[in-house]
Amino acid sequence: MKNILYTLFALFFLASCAKLEGGESVDVRELNQEFISAWNARDSDKVIAMMSEDVQFLQGEVIYRGKSEVSDKWVRETMGTIADLKTYPVSSGSDTQIAYEAGTFSVDVLPASPGEPRGLGEGNFMLLWKKGEDGNWKLSYAQLEGHPVVARN
Repeated sequence: MKNILYTLFALFFLASCAKLEGGESVDVRELNQEFISAWNARDSDKVIAMMSEDVQFLQGEVIYRGKSEVSDKWVRETMGTIADLKTYPVSSGSDTQIAYEAGTFSVDVLPASPGEPRGLGEGNFMLLWKKGEDGNWKLSYAQLEGHPVVARN
């Protein structure tokens, strides 16, 4: 019985030490703010550079996988159609390897053609970041659940 207790204590101690070696947790709000600022500045290169190679994007029933597909079908196709992305976090958390933030968002939807009104898009979001082997944080998963767009006055 004593051997089991010593073994459990040793495992707990080693696990605690391993966690300390990984560094400190990241401020996920700063990561998201950098991402949103790049998006609002229409800096697609910076937005794409912030994504991991195995990033996933989910919106409704649609899922894109991998940096190439997410870059083409989400970032490049969407960036020119919206402006003034804002997020309102409700929940967040981080440790030394993973960080997330979830809440609601709002965005101006630009008219598809002249004479049409701007729209207001709102919904829920979740962004998940992972620390890479090189020590850089990359967007690993993004999920948006939008409500129907309404016309702005």
